[in-house]
Amino acid sequence: MTPRKKDIGCAVVGYGGALNMGRYHATRINAAPGLATVAACDTDPARMKAAAADFPDIATYTDYGRCLADPNVDLAVIVTPHNTHAELGLAAIKAGKHVVLEKPMCLHAAEATEIIEAARKAGVVLTTFHNRRHDGDFVAMKEVIAKGIIGEVFHAEYYMGFWEPPPKTWRSDKAISGGLLYDWGAHIVDWVLHFIPEKIESVFGVFQRRVWMGATNEDQVQAIIRFAGGKVGDIQLSNVSGAGKPHWRILGTKGAIIQEWKPNCEWNDHFKVFTTVGGYPAEMTVRHKQSTWDEWYPNLAAHLLRGARLEVTPESSRRVIAVIETAGKSAKSGKAEPVPFE
Repeated sequence: MTPRKKDIGCAVVGYGGALNMGRYHATRINAAPGLATVAACDTDPARMKAAAADFPDIATYTDYGRCLADPNVDLAVIVTPHNTHAELGLAAIKAGKHVVLEKPMCLHAAEATEIIEAARKAGVVLTTFHNRRHDGDFVAMKEVIAKGIIGEVFHAEYYMGFWEPPPKTWRSDKAISGGLLYDWGAHIVDWVLHFIPEKIESVFGVFQRRVWMGATNEDQVQAIIRFAGGKVGDIQLSNVSGAGKPHWRILGTKGAIIQEWKPNCEWNDHFKVFTTVGGYPAEMTVRHKQSTWDEWYPNLAAHLLRGARLEVTPESSRRVIAVIETAGKSAKSGKAEPVPFE
């Protein structure tokens, strides 16, 4: 790919006010050398007034087609409800734009494949905003594992649990969000697939809906991923957890990593590592690394402008969706199910 002489113009599509993710993306884009936020698009005129106030020099649109027709827009960043990612991403690709999809990439593996193939045919770049690959705890754990301190990982267990009703937003509407496992779960599945990179043999899912009947999302979900060689990933998310357990429990052939869970969402800044030194049991406290979320957009710019390796490939994003979707399929069938594209 030949270098560009100007900044890559980016349009942020979706500027909702609840979490201000549109503003976050626009800010991070402007901080990345070679990228610039040139437009924002949202069906709500009030949100476009907010975008214009935040970034006075950008164009604003309430019509997506007009936004994609803007010749200054080279790349569309889709920051909309989960069930719209595939449709909006495909429209951008058809218009010849590069595409960033907020996580989750989409709701179905077949949709992911359609987007991937469309981007390949159009010769545009497609990626997913898995910025939490830069979380300080995840980076530190990967380093401990890479140094062989706990040996070969064969079990990676993650838990996040509360006793509280889900928020009264689209994120609790299964038809829109995809379900409880599609939000934080997209990050968690991605982490587990890095800790255990082997081929996935099957996924077994258990989904519960028992208490918060005002929402259509599940109250609790569990996805058990079986990898080649009998290795296991076990992911549990709950809004009906009356008692806790470790946040991370990663077992290796020479030791383990344990990070405790704080239900008040005050994240720990460390985890425990258990291993052996000279035949003697040893325990150490490892501090998290500094999170480096700001590195995500510079990587994308480097890929577009200089052909650097793209950190988040669309195929790796599809693998996450395939696991989540298969967990739901298994929860209905009551048996472990194979994962597509493995």
